[in-house]
Amino acid sequence: MAEGKKELSMEQRLLLAFVLMGGVIFLSQYLLPKPPQPAAQQKKAAEPAKKQEAPAATPGAPAAPATPEPATLVSGQQAEFPVFENALYRVKFSNKGAVVMDWELKKFTDNNGKPLNLVNGENATQLGVRPFTYQYKDQKPSAELNDKLFAVTRSADGITFDYNDGATVARKSFRFVNGRYLVEVDSAVSEKNAAITHALVWRGGFGDHTVPKAYAAQFAVYLPPSDSSPTTFENSKASDGPIANAGSYVFAGLQDQYFAAVALPKPGQTIELTALSDSLPEPPKSNDRMPFVGAGLSIAGRNQFTMFVGPKDLDLLGETDKRLVSLVDWGWFGWIGRPLFAALRWLDSSVVHNWGWSIIILTIVINIALIPLKLSSMKSMKKMQTLQPEIQRINDKYKGVGFNDPKKQEQNKEVMDLYNKHGVNPAGGCVPMLLQFPFFIGFYKVLSVAIELRGTQWYWVKDLSQPETLAVRILPLLMIGSQFYLQKMTPTSGMDPSQARMMLLMPLMMGFLFYNASSGLVLYWLTGNLVGIAQQLLFNKLMPASPVPQIAAKKKGK
Repeated sequence: MAEGKKELSMEQRLLLAFVLMGGVIFLSQYLLPKPPQPAAQQKKAAEPAKKQEAPAATPGAPAAPATPEPATLVSGQQAEFPVFENALYRVKFSNKGAVVMDWELKKFTDNNGKPLNLVNGENATQLGVRPFTYQYKDQKPSAELNDKLFAVTRSADGITFDYNDGATVARKSFRFVNGRYLVEVDSAVSEKNAAITHALVWRGGFGDHTVPKAYAAQFAVYLPPSDSSPTTFENSKASDGPIANAGSYVFAGLQDQYFAAVALPKPGQTIELTALSDSLPEPPKSNDRMPFVGAGLSIAGRNQFTMFVGPKDLDLLGETDKRLVSLVDWGWFGWIGRPLFAALRWLDSSVVHNWGWSIIILTIVINIALIPLKLSSMKSMKKMQTLQPEIQRINDKYKGVGFNDPKKQEQNKEVMDLYNKHGVNPAGGCVPMLLQFPFFIGFYKVLSVAIELRGTQWYWVKDLSQPETLAVRILPLLMIGSQFYLQKMTPTSGMDPSQARMMLLMPLMMGFLFYNASSGLVLYWLTGNLVGIAQQLLFNKLMPASPVPQIAAKKKGK
């Protein structure tokens, strides 16, 4: 794929599908207006925050260590790769530049079933830049610290790196909070006792780099204290050069779909976030180069902050800082995505203990709740069937009249008068579809942001948050077949054969869109189709086809 080519997001594809379906319904009813295109989502302009309220103190975090300058020359004698490991992390460092080589989350695996490494090793090797590399904006020290060997001091809760050549003095320490996804970072650099402001940089992408198109879900992010949702930088925005923003932010750093590495500055601190972009092959050794996100974090004089590096789990985020929960983006339909997630989590933890069956049960409950509206829609469609001969007579009367012809308005008026006379709502058949749309997008967002669903299995599906890994994906094919059957058995309000054939193309279009969608979303739609088939069989039995009106019989006799 060429660099810079922007693909439609899944939400945009789904919205387009519903717009097209609405268009077909318009053709079948002759009167329905075209659905308006949704307004583009407005993004908040990045603005520096003026003053931040003091964030809640991190519980259990140790006080930052003092950084006295050693009186004697200090450096490493040979290359070392110290490892810090606890119940949550396995972090491998290098004393060359005091950087991170690997940052593994022990309770999570990547798309290949291996321990999840938040560092993209391939990209870091190509760039020659590892996480927490030094970067300078103005003054630089006389020593190139990224190439120097630091002395290593291990402790029970972390690792400290020191360097002193008599002119340049540097210390970088990482102290991990036991049982929490928190690390205290402290980095100081001075030249002849004068502090040098520097950034700690993470480039080449962040998070699970084994999922398809991982670069597309990676962002630099920060939250001004006056905002309710964070500002994000897409990986391509900084392709023309770094973008720097500074303020008393609640947090700032990097995130992907399910994980985050963000700094939590102390009260009154001003932190600068520099968004970076690197054009790198995707996948490795490919000719296609894609923009991978990066970020630098800097506090004037000395970098001293707590970092949250871990999963975007709502409970964990809330325990760390209540405003961290804004990292979980529920999108436009968060008002329904949040209760859907709460219901799914309750079903999984208290009833079936399986996310796939939780999706199925919740889908059935939603469809049962919509039965009264579907019955009303069916009655409206039945009435329209009885009026079809009259509508056909009006259409024959104005046969050959173009859409821009003034007589077209007379035709529409006659049809509308006919509907009003018999109490028919021509839009009644659209109601169930429109009501499903918020639930549909809600399920899509839940599967996109809820880390609890990441890696969950359901029979042959290895991960409900991702497409099936089989050569031929079973759920999308079942969905297409059930959609065809449901379409065939649903009354078409007497539409002509060409329009009926257009309606039968809808399952193919939906199958095309769903083939690369998450398996959980396809499972939701497939379940809805199966429930719809059962309901349609019941409706057809309760409300059999209406007899042909007398007017049609008279016309035939003539």
